[in-house]
Amino acid sequence: MKELLREVGMIARALDSISNMEFKEYDLTKGQYLYLVRICENPGIIQEKLAEMIKVDRTTAARAIKKLEMNGFIKKLADDKNQKIKRLFPTEKGNKVYPFIIREHKYSEEVALTGFSEEEVETIFYLIHRVRKNIEKEWDTVKKGNKRNY
Repeated sequence: MKELLREVGMIARALDSISNMEFKEYDLTKGQYLYLVRICENPGIIQEKLAEMIKVDRTTAARAIKKLEMNGFIKKLADDKNQKIKRLFPTEKGNKVYPFIIREHKYSEEVALTGFSEEEVETIFYLIHRVRKNIEKEWDTVKKGNKRNY
């Protein structure tokens, strides 16, 4: 059997490492840029939905969100109807760095797909999307406290 997940993991870690180094000048580290991008693209999102979107636990999301807030990239505002619900919004600083993050993402994607035809890119996307959907089901199961059967 091919070690597909090892390959995917190496790609993900390499890209994450590159991004962490390149975003250091903006005081964005440890994958915080992922959260900032999702908040910029979904202003008013709640923390739980953001954690689910990124596929991390609530504690991990809370830490990253707190750092983003402390560094002035995002702000939490109470929901109009329910003051207990805190919605996340990018600040001016967050909105300023967002285009740079997207530009880096697009560049990394171009580099990763160099030499592939359009048809190959579509096939890769389709197959990786299917893999993600399969893993998502397992993630949901484990997140709810269940054990997987190996």
